[in-house]
Amino acid sequence: MRASRLLSVLLLLQNRGRMTAEELAEELEVSVRTVYRDIDALSSSGVPVYADRGRTGGYRLVDGYRTRLTGLTEEEAQSLSLAGLPVAAAELGLGTVLAAAQLKLYAALPQELRDRAGRVAERFYLDVPGWHRGIESLPVLSAVADAVWSSRRIRIRYERWGQRVVERDVEPLGLVLKAGNWYLAGRCDGTDRTYRISRVLELTDLGEEFERPAGFDLAKYWQEWSEQFERRMFPRVAVVRLSPRAQALVPFYAGSVGTRALRECRNEPDADGWLTVELPVEPGEPAIGELLRFGPHLEVLEPADLRAELAAAIEEMGAFYG
Repeated sequence: MRASRLLSVLLLLQNRGRMTAEELAEELEVSVRTVYRDIDALSSSGVPVYADRGRTGGYRLVDGYRTRLTGLTEEEAQSLSLAGLPVAAAELGLGTVLAAAQLKLYAALPQELRDRAGRVAERFYLDVPGWHRGIESLPVLSAVADAVWSSRRIRIRYERWGQRVVERDVEPLGLVLKAGNWYLAGRCDGTDRTYRISRVLELTDLGEEFERPAGFDLAKYWQEWSEQFERRMFPRVAVVRLSPRAQALVPFYAGSVGTRALRECRNEPDADGWLTVELPVEPGEPAIGELLRFGPHLEVLEPADLRAELAAAIEEMGAFYG
């Protein structure tokens, strides 16, 4: 552990130039006293590290000194695939590993490329979770990821919809991060299934390795599962008229399902710009709430029962506000 930290100190000074003991301690998540000991150890081993005194001082390497000790460990190499997702890497237990890998990668780059990489990090940032949603607490995520890496069977206690708890033996095949939520793609009783990680109440590593199915494509599986999930979530189709204002609001109020319906619509707007669209909707009361969001900018034409339900809801609201 200390050897890895000493290399991190060396690479930080090489990449960033002068740094104070406090800055190094914050970066490495250690005490300032530990930094002092690490600097002494580097100096004793022949690394030309110097201390500049004064208020603007700090530690630095002698000009022109560079180390070639930049070899990536297996974990660090794997973590580079998450370089654009620091929050995801941290949730998977790879936060510090990713930081070390990036540091070694930067150290191996020529100065010009290091400067350009730094400018990219200053100008672009990816924030995964959606608006108005907190980050879920996922105590089992790291263990699930470990089982995925090593192809080991796990047993989970899982809370299904309706708060029914079941127990399943799963062969974990992959993890997917969708709109801030983590999902596990796994094989159970010979069938590929999807589990939302936040609903995994308990996990046991069975200590048994399994053979991954030949040709399993995680991206393809997720795309197919997502399409099936959307069909289950939106089993009804409402024929609606949308004003130009409603058409602009579809991505915000009806999400990707509504956006796709609008994009695939082959009808032409009428003289006032209203467009007739076949819009997938949820069953029961949720559909009423979703459609009411559009206010007077949406009219349901079919089915008749949905139009009647919407009219009754509007009449009830009108009577309430009197």
